[in-house]
Amino acid sequence: MFQLNEVETKALSRSQFVTLKRGGNIKYAPYAFTEQGVAMLSSVLRSKVAIQANIEIMRAFVKFRELASNNSWILKEIDSLEKRVSRHDKQLQRPFVDVV
Repeated sequence: MFQLNEVETKALSRSQFVTLKRGGNIKYAPYAFTEQGVAMLSSVLRSKVAIQANIEIMRAFVKFRELASNNSWILKEIDSLEKRVSRHDKQLQRPFVDVV
C-alpha cells in the first residue's frame, strides 16, 4: 500500500463525477494498493465480501494489463511525437534568441 502524491490525487479528483468543486473535497491523499498488495491482502481477509472485492480488483488489474499491452504502440507513437515536437520547439526558439 502507498499514498498517492499531490499530482496523482489531483488527477484522481478530476476523474470523479461529483457535485463539489474539483479537488476541493480532498483533504488527504488517498492510499492505493499494488497488484501484489491486493494479492497479499486476499490471504488475510476471509469474509465473502472481501473475497468478492478482491476478485473484482484482480480482474481490473488484468484488464488494465491487457489494455496496456494492446495499446503499447500508441504509447510509443506518442513518445515519438513528443520527441519531434520538442526538437521543433528548440529549433523555433533558436532564431528568436539570436534577435534578442
